[in-house]
Amino acid sequence: MILACDVGNSESTFGLCDGLDVRARWRVTTDGSRTPDEVYLLLLALLAADGIDHSEVTGAAIGSVVPAVTTPLAEACRKLTGKPAIIVDGHSKLPITLQVDEPHTVGADRIINTLAASRTYQRDCIVVDLGTATTFDCITSDGVFLGGVIAPGVQMQAESLFRRTSKLPATEIIAPKGVIGTRTDECIRAGVVLGSAEAIDGLVRRIKKAWPREGVPLVIGTGGLAASFKELCAEIEVIDPNLTLQGLAMAHALLVHS
Repeated sequence: MILACDVGNSESTFGLCDGLDVRARWRVTTDGSRTPDEVYLLLLALLAADGIDHSEVTGAAIGSVVPAVTTPLAEACRKLTGKPAIIVDGHSKLPITLQVDEPHTVGADRIINTLAASRTYQRDCIVVDLGTATTFDCITSDGVFLGGVIAPGVQMQAESLFRRTSKLPATEIIAPKGVIGTRTDECIRAGVVLGSAEAIDGLVRRIKKAWPREGVPLVIGTGGLAASFKELCAEIEVIDPNLTLQGLAMAHALLVHS
């Protein structure tokens, strides 16, 4: 089985993939200060917590947007599997086309989403990835990444609001009871959560209007907050929480023998 490592700015998601079947998944805080040995012990603990013998892990694929984490994680994965980890980035020789001005600067997560969406759904897609940032990846059915949009993430918006105001309390990011809040925390939730939902729908509609090909792209939600926004966003049609992990498994299969 393959350990798929999706390293985001705030959180990292690890998945144990048997082919494209995600057998187990874990989400941890991203920490660039961990040594390779600390990361190795963390991986062993995650596997042991689910009763998985580390000898079952035969390879690893890493998609990281945090350079400080990439090297110690790769070393830990090599110690775990006995093989070099596959690191996916803009230089990876994958069967996709980065049709943008600076292809080597495209984030690993967006490359992986391009690969996974085009191969899984076989149609034009907009992948809305709700993480530290909210990204909109525009992908054709034949694996062309057209570009997209990067917006502040929901949690980022909330934290900015809390930091810059002295009397607004930190509030859990969940949908409010209604759009007109009668308590301060409900007012914040309405502004941050419902405001983000409207922004997502609005940007998707604009992207669809600008779509350069015939037909309407499928809108897929993924990332840590995707499930929470499914009922709030009219434009999100499918929630695929494992899209990036499955993309890493696909990339590993394609690159390990290349």
